[in-house]
Amino acid sequence: MENPFKFGTIVEEEYFTDRVNEVAYITQFVKSPNHLILISPRRFGKSSVVAKALKQSKCKHITVNLQQVTSVSDLSSKLLREFFKVHPMERIRHLITHFRVVPTVTTNPMTGSMDVSFQPGVDGTMLLEDVLTLIEKAHSEKDRMIVVMDEFQDICDLAPKFDRQLRSIMQEQKHINYILLGSQESMMTEIFENKKSPFYHFGEMMRLGKLPRKDFHRYLSERLAYCFPDNCVELSDRILDHTSCHPYYSQQLAANIWQVGVLQPDVEDPFKIAIGHIVTTHGLDYERLWMNFNRTNKWILQRLSSGKPLQSSDHRTSTIYSALKRLQKDGYVIYTDRYEMEDPFFREWIMVNNE
Repeated sequence: MENPFKFGTIVEEEYFTDRVNEVAYITQFVKSPNHLILISPRRFGKSSVVAKALKQSKCKHITVNLQQVTSVSDLSSKLLREFFKVHPMERIRHLITHFRVVPTVTTNPMTGSMDVSFQPGVDGTMLLEDVLTLIEKAHSEKDRMIVVMDEFQDICDLAPKFDRQLRSIMQEQKHINYILLGSQESMMTEIFENKKSPFYHFGEMMRLGKLPRKDFHRYLSERLAYCFPDNCVELSDRILDHTSCHPYYSQQLAANIWQVGVLQPDVEDPFKIAIGHIVTTHGLDYERLWMNFNRTNKWILQRLSSGKPLQSSDHRTSTIYSALKRLQKDGYVIYTDRYEMEDPFFREWIMVNNE
C-alpha cells in the first residue's frame, strides 16, 4: 500500500485534509470581481487550499511564486510562460504583436513546454505591464483570469518602489482577479493595512489557521489504522500534541510513523523511532542553522523549546521582542495564540543537543 500521507508539495485529492469551509469560501469568492489576500505561516497549506478551490471553481488561473522570482523581468517571463499553459500561443499571437518588446519564445520538442525570455536591460515594469495587459485583453467580465502570486511580501525586494508601479498597473484591470498569498504576517499586514501603502485595502483579507484538532485527528487515525489498528487513536493524539496541529509537520511525522509500521511492524514505540529518524536526517541542517544564530536568538529558541517563559532578567523585554520579530520573519518562530517554534523537530534537536 502507498504511504497515505503527503507533505512538501501541493496536497490534493485523498491527501487533502479538511479545510472544507475555507475551500468553499474561496471557491465562491473567485467568482466575484474582487481580489483575495490570504495570510498564514509557512506550511499551513495556503497553496493547497487555493489550488483545490480553483480546481473546484473551474476558473482559468496561473500561479507564480515570488520567492522563485529574481527580477521584474523574470516575473514577466514567468507570468507569460504560465499564461501560455492556459492559452495556446497560436490563439493569442495577434496580442503579442502589441508588446513594446517582443519576447523570445522557445518550445521543448520533447515535452512541448514553452520557455519565455526578454532581452537583457529592458525596463521590467514596461514588460510586466505588457504581459498583464495581454492577460487582460484575452479575457472578459464573464471569463476572468485568476492570477495567484504566492509569497507576495517578496514583491518589495524586486525593485525600488515596485509596489507602486505594480498597483498602478493592477488598478486599470477589470478582467483579472488576484489571489495574493503571504507567510510573513507583519509584512503582509504592512502592505495591505497601512494607509500609506499602495495596496491599502486592495482586497478581502483572509487568515488561515491551524487545522481543527478533531478533524485532523480523524484523518490521521483512519490512515494509521492500516498499520496500527490497535493504537492508531493514541498515535494520532501523540502526533498532534507534538506538532501542535501544524499541517505540514503532522503529515511528515504521520508519514514516518506509517513507514516504521510497514518496515518494522514489531517495534515497541514507532512514534519515538519516527521522531528520531527525522531529527537525525535533518541533524546537519539544524546544526548549520544553529551555528548562525547569535546568543540572544539561541537563548530564545532554547526557552521556546523547553517551554520556559521568555521573561527574564538575562535580557531586556525590548531585546527579546525585537529578536522574536526577526525569528518570526525568518520563519523559525510562528505566532498563533502564543510564540512557538515553527519546526517541532528542530525544537527536538535543540532540546537534545543543548541540555
